[in-house]
Formats: sequence, C-alpha cells, structure tokens
Amino acid sequence: MPEQTPLLRVEALELHYGAVQALKGVSLQVHAGEVVTIIGGNGAGKSTLMKAISGLEPTAAGRIEFLGQDITRMPGHLRVPFGIAQSPEGRQVFADQSVHDNLLLGAYHRKDGSAAIAADVEQQFNTFPRLRERRAQMAGTMSGGEQQMLAIARALMSRPKLLLLDEPSLGLAPLIVKEIFAIVRQLKAQGVTILLVEQMANQALAVADRAYVLETGHFTLQGAAADLRRDPKVRAAYLGAQA
Repeated sequence: MPEQTPLLRVEALELHYGAVQALKGVSLQVHAGEVVTIIGGNGAGKSTLMKAISGLEPTAAGRIEFLGQDITRMPGHLRVPFGIAQSPEGRQVFADQSVHDNLLLGAYHRKDGSAAIAADVEQQFNTFPRLRERRAQMAGTMSGGEQQMLAIARALMSRPKLLLLDEPSLGLAPLIVKEIFAIVRQLKAQGVTILLVEQMANQALAVADRAYVLETGHFTLQGAAADLRRDPKVRAAYLGAQA
C-alpha cells in the first residue's frame, strides 16, 4: 500500500538572518490528523521554522509543500486561505479590538458568508467558554491565558487544514498551561492537524503523535512522541523536573 502523501512536507530548508544560519537543512512531515511537536531550547530555531512555514520569513534554500503543492515562494497572506493558520509566539492579539472582532478578523479572507462565520464564532465560544464571557472586552485588557485562548480561536476561524501553535504556554502560570494543553487535546480529538512548537517538552510530547528535537538549526532526533519521551537524551536535556 503506497504511503499517504503528507499534508505538509518540508525538505532541506535553510534560512539566514544576515550571516547567521538559523535553519540548516531542516526536513519534516506532518500528516492529516496528526499532532506533531518540535521541542528544543531557546534559540534553536523553532519559531523561525514556524515563520518559514507560514510565509513570514523568506528561505534561502529547500522546499515547502502543502497539499502536494510547492508553496516555498507563496506570500504569507495567501497561505492562510490555502489552509495554514498560525497562533503566534507571544499571542499578538489585536489589543484595541474586542474579543468578537478579533475572531472576525481571523475569518477576513473567507467568502462563505456571514451566517457561516457567525456559526464558527459560536463554535469557538463553545470551545473557549471564557471568551464568550468576554466577547465585548478589549483583547489587550485580558489575562495572558485568555489572550492565548483568543489567539488559538482566531486562527481556527480561518478553518485551517493545518494549525501552527507557536509556544502556547509562554509566560503562563502552571494551571493555565494545563488548561491550554487540555484545549490542544480537545482539538486533536476533533481531528485538527497541529504542528506544535513548545518549550514545555513533557506536556508537548504527551499530547503529540510524533516529535522532532531541534538544536542549533537542525534536527538531532525524531520519532514517535512516546519513544522520545522515554529517550534518556531527551529526558536529560529537556524534561528534567517535568519528567
């Protein structure tokens, strides 16, 4: 039986910031319905890779395929209607807009009409009940955890085929981190395909199907998330007190 074509295929990707090579021949695959995580320390290149996939950073070499098509040179704003949405590092909600308006902005490119968009807003409120309570509140006045929920919900409003989650636990209290990962599990159960970048390695490996370890711009390990969670090198370098 032939191998299923990946939803996302990254091949030998290189990216430079001036004289610094941030990505060094990175290759990965994500299949439909999977949660794949990338773990690694600060400065390893995790967020840079996410920006390359979403079209926010130009690459120097390599190839990005999505739905079997080469999107390496596709502008970032066209990748959203094509099916890639990112919940960015640091959340980056529209602080001077309400929760409701932030969600509508997530659907800016859609052509399926106001009724369908309103139904998806309601779906996000069902997934994130706290957002319903704050629908008229300015996003900039909410807590970090609430802003993270909004950033994820806003990305989902585009009806993505691939959701990029970049450091969803960043700067959040442990109880809120637990809540965010419960939401990731819920999305996984709904069949959402997710590429997750996360420093909380134990939580990321617990929710993911497969995982990659990124160090100084290249992958040093990859495999089933459960196997990497037991790997002595991963436990020593990334799990520590989390294990």
